[in-house]
Amino acid sequence: VPPNLISNGMKIFNSTAIRQIDAYTIEKNHIKSIELMEVAARSVFEYIIQHYDIEKKIIIFAGQGNNGGDALALARLLHIAGFSIKIITVFLSDNLSDDCETNYKVLLNKNIPIYHYSRYLELNIKEDYLIIDGIFGTGLNKPITGKLADMIVYINSRNCETIAIDIPSGLPSDGVTETNPIAIKATITISFQFPKISFFFAEYESFIGKWILTNIGLDKEYIANKETNFYTITKERIQKILRKRSVFSHKGTFGHCLLMNGSYGKMGAGILSAKACLRSGVGLLTTHIPVCGNTIMQIAVPEAMTYTDMQELTLTSVHDNINDFDAVGCGCGIGTAIHTQKMIHNLLLSTNTPFVLDADALNCIALNNWKHLLPKNTIITPHPKEFDRLVGESKHNGERLQKAILLSKQLTIVIILKGAYTRVVLPNGKVYFNTTGNPGMATAGSGDVLTGIIAGLRAQKYDAIEASLLGVYLHGLAGDYAKEKYSEKSLVATDIIENISEAYKFIL
Repeated sequence: VPPNLISNGMKIFNSTAIRQIDAYTIEKNHIKSIELMEVAARSVFEYIIQHYDIEKKIIIFAGQGNNGGDALALARLLHIAGFSIKIITVFLSDNLSDDCETNYKVLLNKNIPIYHYSRYLELNIKEDYLIIDGIFGTGLNKPITGKLADMIVYINSRNCETIAIDIPSGLPSDGVTETNPIAIKATITISFQFPKISFFFAEYESFIGKWILTNIGLDKEYIANKETNFYTITKERIQKILRKRSVFSHKGTFGHCLLMNGSYGKMGAGILSAKACLRSGVGLLTTHIPVCGNTIMQIAVPEAMTYTDMQELTLTSVHDNINDFDAVGCGCGIGTAIHTQKMIHNLLLSTNTPFVLDADALNCIALNNWKHLLPKNTIITPHPKEFDRLVGESKHNGERLQKAILLSKQLTIVIILKGAYTRVVLPNGKVYFNTTGNPGMATAGSGDVLTGIIAGLRAQKYDAIEASLLGVYLHGLAGDYAKEKYSEKSLVATDIIENISEAYKFIL
């Protein structure tokens, strides 16, 4: 099984909702908050004893809130286990949270070196130390400045392995608010029960490091009933979407897809999307291509039928019988010539057939501000620059996502923002972060493969939401299997296509 799949639940909550879930769990189960803190601390402790030798020197930074309480409880467990630890208390006042104060008083009776944060330079932290970050949790609502900022800059400069408890101190929890905050740069972030929304944005990768989830026993029923607009795509969700095939099915059962892709010098894009479309399980495929690509397509993809444009080098016309198809995928490698732009305009006005639009189809729309012509339930699959051409540049990925949410609602379309944790943005305001895929998929043609997969699923009568969720998960999962065979560095788009069958087998 690819190692980076998330199996713990599907919902992602903001920091306010997580505090509500904590409080409800404590009240319903008649437990004390400090007992929940103990469970959280023990989960981090278990990770440390599994991954580090007892000789590892550990420095624990503990703030005065509940995140600091977690760190102090962890310190006690590590001390009992025989680790050599030192504690730096980042207490800005005498006003500690109740649970933090309780854990701090327990430690005062132990033989553990404890330093005030004003003395952190005295410790001469070396690269082979392990740092535990428990300074600030999700409750921090302002940037870190002054002496605390200097301390965090110093910690980061030590290049130590660093474990952040729940979230790196100083990092916003609920999304991207600034692109370069003063925050701990963790090697590992151990998050309690849920990933934080900010974990899914490229701007914060260097702060979060590798993140893992640990179950601290929050109330399952309350979580199930609590509303949120953010989710991860899990195998369990995909299994509910994917349909079984009837013994009596035939090729007509699984739809007829039309792919309008390719131009002179870019027929590879058309071939990749066609092969991926067929691997998605579509019954029939017709490719609408320029004359120059006919022989290439017939040889490379013998399973596909071809319909040639009137022009030799580019696409200029709409298929005469376009309404006979179950779905249309368009844009991969078609270019943005004037007559191709006119073709896109005519396409948008000519049919209610479900669309999947990518790449140059979106660029043609952006050049002419034709967004309002997109039919309802269209799926668009832009990478960040293509999306910016449609709606204007964004300061960061957080702003880009908010624009996508607004556009999806306004036009009733599904927007797939490609990249790490590809975001599927739905017209109801909900966002699904994909949990499959890897950096090796940042390669030419990967997006063409995704377009082919989703168009093929759409032709099989999956609705726009189902096709989008299943398509991005399947695409990323095939990429994960390809990575295991070929490595991230040498992975190419064809490898993704060749592993779609492995992805299907895993889901099934």
